[in-house]
Amino acid sequence: MAPNEESNMIYNTESESTVCLENNQLIAQTGDIMRTEATSNAALLVEIQKLRSELIATNEENKRNQKEAVKELESKMENIKKDNKNNLNELSEKLQSIESMTSQIFKTNVNPEKSDVSSLKSVKQLRLKHVFTDATNFVENANNLSEKEDHYNVNWYMCVNRNENHLGFYVFCEPIAPKGEWSIRAKLEFKVASINQDVVIRTCKSTYQKHTGWGFPKYIDWEEMKQWYLVSGNLSVEAKVTIIETTGLGKEKLRKFDESQKDFSDVILVVRDTKFYVLKMFLAAQSSIFKALLLGNFSESKQLEVTLNGIDPDDFHYFLEVLYGESAIDDTNVEDVALLADMYDAPTAIRKCEEFLIEKSKKTLEKKLEIAIRYNLERLKPLE
Repeated sequence: MAPNEESNMIYNTESESTVCLENNQLIAQTGDIMRTEATSNAALLVEIQKLRSELIATNEENKRNQKEAVKELESKMENIKKDNKNNLNELSEKLQSIESMTSQIFKTNVNPEKSDVSSLKSVKQLRLKHVFTDATNFVENANNLSEKEDHYNVNWYMCVNRNENHLGFYVFCEPIAPKGEWSIRAKLEFKVASINQDVVIRTCKSTYQKHTGWGFPKYIDWEEMKQWYLVSGNLSVEAKVTIIETTGLGKEKLRKFDESQKDFSDVILVVRDTKFYVLKMFLAAQSSIFKALLLGNFSESKQLEVTLNGIDPDDFHYFLEVLYGESAIDDTNVEDVALLADMYDAPTAIRKCEEFLIEKSKKTLEKKLEIAIRYNLERLKPLE
């Protein structure tokens, strides 16, 4: 029995020894694991601390950047305020200057000592244009004429010719219905354009009476004209006429405004050497210009005679006839009456001119439109 028990003990010892060895290994492994975890935790803490430091540094930098941005923004705002203040000051000064000028102008305009209304001028102007073809073959001293154009009861046209190796250039006129002796004093402007858009301009003042043509017999050298002023052999010319004064062109008068009307008037309007006896209130009702002149704060409102400058007495007579209800408009004076109606802002006269041009006038459509546009006859403008 003993041998068997001993044998068992040896087995058991070996068995316990084996068991003890396995426990030590487990403890050793557990220790390694704990050391590894501790090392990992320490590294993690270091990493966290590093990230925290970086975050703090980033926050500090952001704060600095924000402060700098705020300072820069505040600086810009301050500059803008200064600029705005300067601009406002400058604008204020300009406004004060404008107010001062406006006040001065107003004082000048309402000055009862003087009025510019009586100095209004009825400027009669016309422009003639024409292209003369085959100018290189003009015959010496042979007149080449443009078409006649009706302006202010007068037919106007241009004439060019070859004269002693020069170009002659003239403007002619023919009154349509002259009454005995007549005259037209005018300023003439002649123009010839080159292929390079250069122009030769010459002016003169002339009085048309018996001589119906005025101009320059040697306007430009012929060879120079051929070289520089012809386009495909054609010559373009232009003339502007400003009528200063006319006599003997008026038609028969329908109504008197002379001294025989003295008892029915309260003011005398003087046009050149002609006196017109009229009623202030009547003219003021017909024209805003006459209202300001005769009933306003101007010195003329207190005068028995008022001089009107720069207009033709015949034209003014027909204009007054229209205001007083006469059928005074025809093709010979419609343009003159329209000019004064527009200048004196007289709606009744404007309407009468429109009605005549639409219903009775024999003038061409082109001429009617020209008159309508020049003198603001609105009812005729749709004909365009």
